[in-house]
Amino acid sequence: MLKRLLDYNDGEEMDLVVMIKNSQLRHTKKDKLYLALSLGDESGEIRANYWDASQRDSDIFSTGTIVEVNGKREEYQGRPQIKIYSLRTVSEQEGYDLEAFIKSAPEKASDMQEEIGKYVFEIMNPTWNRIVRYLLKKWGDRFYEYPAGKSNHHAVRAGLAYHTVSMLRDAKALADNYPQVNRSLLYAGCILHDMGKVLELTGPVATQYTTEGNLVGHLVLIDEQIMMAAKDLKLDLESEDLLLLRHMVLSHHGKFEYGSPKLPALLEAELLHRIDDLDASIYAITNALQHTKPGQFTENIMSQDGRRFYRPKDDPALSNSKKLE
Repeated sequence: MLKRLLDYNDGEEMDLVVMIKNSQLRHTKKDKLYLALSLGDESGEIRANYWDASQRDSDIFSTGTIVEVNGKREEYQGRPQIKIYSLRTVSEQEGYDLEAFIKSAPEKASDMQEEIGKYVFEIMNPTWNRIVRYLLKKWGDRFYEYPAGKSNHHAVRAGLAYHTVSMLRDAKALADNYPQVNRSLLYAGCILHDMGKVLELTGPVATQYTTEGNLVGHLVLIDEQIMMAAKDLKLDLESEDLLLLRHMVLSHHGKFEYGSPKLPALLEAELLHRIDDLDASIYAITNALQHTKPGQFTENIMSQDGRRFYRPKDDPALSNSKKLE
């Protein structure tokens, strides 16, 4: 069986084909150019630096390019990296399947689509139900294909749908425990809150931010989509139902410093923010632990304030859990 990128241990030399997931031309302290790379296949990603680079190298080894890397896995500042000996582009004629370099969510898109459909059926408010159905139909191809982020969490094919399904499961448990929660509003918010990412991101292959993603962002983009859907469906644009739904998506980041234009002012909006943050955190921590040997600490997780988490020597729940990436 051929080794994949994350199958190598520190000190091992490698010669394998990977995809450049991110490439940035940077300057050293001595003002020399180098490429800061993120190399990956379906097993995961590792950083690498390509020293003494040029603008031409930056053009050749750009994001999304498939390359053959010869080098050695090392550890730098507690994180794995590849010391590159040589790097060359791989042509289409060499027969490599693009799918081999793309990580996917641990659940099938078709299964997630079926499950989300069951939650849609439980949205009893006609305004919210019609808008959710309309936008799922409009953006369904992307929604069940796109990642939920460029790198932070659920940054895999169908990661957006997986994040949504996971949040809906949490929402159901909370609504079951707290009968005062408007289940329909919470479910609608879970499904729509990140749907703007189908416009903010380029897709699952070498994911980047689109121009509208950089300039507008997914919170405003999905609010626009909700209003456009309401117009197409000839709904009352001044109804409280529509206003509540818009507040759910516009406030779900929870804090101004997190890019939220409004703070949650509904019980369901507060729950949506906390469920979103919880699921993203659990995913990031679990993913890091799954790539850490028992009895050791993870690398620093930037989304968790740079903290490191310990993987117990005996942890059957983690060992038997689905591999995220």
